[in-house]
Amino acid sequence: MQEVAMLDVAMIERALERTGKSKGGLARAMGVRAGAVSEILGGQRLIKASEIGPIMEYLGLNSVPIMGRVGAGATIEPEVEQVPPEGLGEVELPFPISGETIAFEVTGDSMLPKYENGDVIVVYREQRHPLASFFGEEAVVRLKTGQRYLKTIERGKSPSQVNLTSFNAKPINGVKLEWIGEICVTLPRGQIERMRAKAATRSRRSKAAK
Repeated sequence: MQEVAMLDVAMIERALERTGKSKGGLARAMGVRAGAVSEILGGQRLIKASEIGPIMEYLGLNSVPIMGRVGAGATIEPEVEQVPPEGLGEVELPFPISGETIAFEVTGDSMLPKYENGDVIVVYREQRHPLASFFGEEAVVRLKTGQRYLKTIERGKSPSQVNLTSFNAKPINGVKLEWIGEICVTLPRGQIERMRAKAATRSRRSKAAK
């Protein structure tokens, strides 16, 4: 299920604190006078529709780090320990998203026809619900033994064990999970390519204007 958020004061304040960026810099990015940001944060002024894009871009409210890929056999690579804190790159969503999230890029066909090569799956960094609530759902999972998969979680023979299934791979039965990454957004490859093309165009125009 997609869980996106409209821009609000709390989100902007958290982003300013997290990034260390200034209200003055945000005002310049928005193309408004310096006091306008303080008025927004203080509740005296509403955010205009035309200002949402510049706010998201300046504060990175729609940027999610890519922490790995779903490869052959649906194993997620590389291991978390091999990924730098900032991730392997970023994907920009067309909207701000609530919560701390990370992304994985699909490479392979083990989850066809639902997930195709190049799709991006955004999940919550921290597990938010108990194991039983995920039975019958697809998720990014990490086993106690360290392997990572994109699978459907099914009830196992004991309360602590699960079976993992996918469309085009044999089931993995009787395993224990260390972590479950709840899927909040799935972006098709075509949409990703269009967004990256637009971002590249914006970057070229920005450089040309300087």
